[in-house]
Amino acid sequence: MLQPTENGARYDLASPTAMPNAGGFLWNRRMMIQVTCRGYATAQFMQPEPAKYSHAPNLEAKTFMQPEQAYYAHHPGRFFYVKDEETGEIFSAPHEPVRAAPDRFAFSVGRDDIAWTVEKLGIRVDLRLALPVDDVAELWTLTVTNVSGRTRKVSVYPYFTIGYMSWMNQSAEYRADLQAVVGSSVTPYQKLQDYFKNKEFKDKTFLACETAPDAWEANQGRFEGEGGLHAPDALRADALAGGDARYETPVAAVQYRLDLAPDAAATRRFLFGPARDDAEIAAMRARYLSADGFAAAARDYAAYAGQGAGCIEIETPDPAFDNFVNRWLPRQVFYHGDVNRLSTDPQTRNYLQDNMGMAFVKPAVARAAFLHALSQQAPNGAMPDGILLFEGAELKYINQVPHTDHCVWLPVCLQAYLDETGDAAILDEPVTGPDGTTRAAHERIALAMDWLLHKRDHRGLSYIEQGDWCDPMNMVGYKGRGVSGWLTVAAAYALNLWADVCAARGDARATDHFRAGAAAMNAAANRHLWDGAWYARGITDDDVVFGVRADAEGRIYLNPQSWAFLSGAPDARQRDAMLAEIDAQLDTPYGVQMFAPPYSAMREDVGRVTQKHPGSAENGAVYNHASVFYVYSLYRIAEPDRAWNALRKMIPGPSMDDYLRRGQLPVFIPNYYRGAWKEYPRTAGRSSQLFNTGTVSWVYRAIVEGLCGLKGDATGLVVDPQLPSHWPAMRVRRFFRGATFDVTVTRGAVGRTTVVCDGKTLAVAHIGGIVAGRTYRVEVTVPDQVGRG
Repeated sequence: MLQPTENGARYDLASPTAMPNAGGFLWNRRMMIQVTCRGYATAQFMQPEPAKYSHAPNLEAKTFMQPEQAYYAHHPGRFFYVKDEETGEIFSAPHEPVRAAPDRFAFSVGRDDIAWTVEKLGIRVDLRLALPVDDVAELWTLTVTNVSGRTRKVSVYPYFTIGYMSWMNQSAEYRADLQAVVGSSVTPYQKLQDYFKNKEFKDKTFLACETAPDAWEANQGRFEGEGGLHAPDALRADALAGGDARYETPVAAVQYRLDLAPDAAATRRFLFGPARDDAEIAAMRARYLSADGFAAAARDYAAYAGQGAGCIEIETPDPAFDNFVNRWLPRQVFYHGDVNRLSTDPQTRNYLQDNMGMAFVKPAVARAAFLHALSQQAPNGAMPDGILLFEGAELKYINQVPHTDHCVWLPVCLQAYLDETGDAAILDEPVTGPDGTTRAAHERIALAMDWLLHKRDHRGLSYIEQGDWCDPMNMVGYKGRGVSGWLTVAAAYALNLWADVCAARGDARATDHFRAGAAAMNAAANRHLWDGAWYARGITDDDVVFGVRADAEGRIYLNPQSWAFLSGAPDARQRDAMLAEIDAQLDTPYGVQMFAPPYSAMREDVGRVTQKHPGSAENGAVYNHASVFYVYSLYRIAEPDRAWNALRKMIPGPSMDDYLRRGQLPVFIPNYYRGAWKEYPRTAGRSSQLFNTGTVSWVYRAIVEGLCGLKGDATGLVVDPQLPSHWPAMRVRRFFRGATFDVTVTRGAVGRTTVVCDGKTLAVAHIGGIVAGRTYRVEVTVPDQVGRG
């Protein structure tokens, strides 16, 4: 039903109903699109703020839609109806909206394209979706083949939803001069000044046809009639009526009447997307809408996507895991860092963590991003809630809500860049802030660390205001007194990391200062947050400790435990107790839950997180971003079995039962899987299908530095693999500072990890003096006796 093809470069799904929400995504520098196996699609482009050209019917959508709901909601679609002209029978590809059971079905997700093959009534329909690199356009190829063994007369109707465009002005018509259905609108505005800003917007949506259609329809209501989308009235006639839409909901539907001899095929190509005016539509046609144009776009896109190759290739006893790590994970990391989730004001924590991942993929991009973020630091050392990426951008939505965690991410994320590149010079780069003051990057990070030390209450715990990493935890500290247990230990970890950097720079005074600050915050956590077997999540404005044994809901949170491991707050006894409680209360067949039990109703001293459906999103889901913090911390405290258990569950499969339960192809890690597996077992494990997630940079880092144990430092490469106990061996090809390391890891009767590099046994597990362009042969033997877990 689901299998890798082309040596793992694609995944093919053989049923449109077994995993109805399963899909894939493509993106370029200006847009992204996610399409399900059944033909529902959501797309977004920048102009310069996020915008849409194919809307949900009667909905002026402003955010990227929730793909988890695609099967159950009337989302925008890319549908291709097929009608047997002799019998009147119809079906549709990929599957929606007719939902006729196919004789053959294949949904195929690749790195550079998404494709379908559907056979029904002796007709095979092949579809392919691709994108260009720099333009906002969907490139669709349709091939219809007669596989019935007899001559056939069929009509094919590509149907692309445009949807509700504007309450001010919307229309659509077929333009013979452009050979396209063109929908036009006026972006709504109230303020006079917005008129001038909106003049440059792409207010047209077009479906351009390489081959002139035999008929068309631009009015959604007239196309559907009383039959609806699954049996449109328009398909009963010999030809579409050629209608237009005049302040009515538009659609782009065209008809091709085909006479096909046995085994004959007909191919049609289409462009679908937004445009500013007729001239832009004509230019897009000329650039792309031909066999040569599509082929050139495919070559360019393959080269673009190829820039997202990672820094490791692995071979382990788990081939499905290998394929994901080698092919799909770096692709998702690259997407996040290259286009910043197609946002003009990404949250600061997202921007820094996404670019942490780029340290392993395109380090120069990460370097520029860290410096750009520092250029928006406030004079008192605080980091803003969002990073503005271009002149004129504004902080919007969640970035208008004060959060207190953003400074933490500076040393945490920068450390990965420093370890990967050895580029200590970044710390001396001059950075000019919003007030015009220029400081070296290291001075700005030190200011941020001092801000963290300052933003504490009388107990030495970090204020939370209206949220920390958990956005919807907005009511713990809105009165100005509540504190975050997670942020307290996370700040201690950040301070320790920064103290290490200061020590390497020879700044003893700063080293002692920040080390003392970290120790004080860890001590405060132990004094005020330790609940006997785990750390509390926080203390409310009204001095109520929560995330503790006495709580019926939200009793234990994962994040404070993970980051306490990183900060060094717990001693060995505490650590053992924490691990046991996480195993007992948070571990599930689908990953480690963010907290448990989930909240069933609003708790006004915690916030809107408690209003989310139990087991969804932050309310007790297997929230992969939190789960990977745990994985990373487990590798830091030498718990490889527990780390592997949590890490592997982030990726669907490899069993078919697991794929079906999660409903997702193993081509990305989603934001979350449904939790509440005891309370709501029917939905537990279901994927959110959301590929925007800060998880992936941390997963990549955990695999490189933890599982593979090939972490850089200032002078070279540290070698310390952490194989799960059931693995006898693994191989890694590591690309590091211009050199290639071919690493073989095996188990053996050794007391500690031993490393042989190019035939020479190393006294310490560290390779220095690395020469770019050279290939190193490394043989690693790890002890048979592995860590706990």
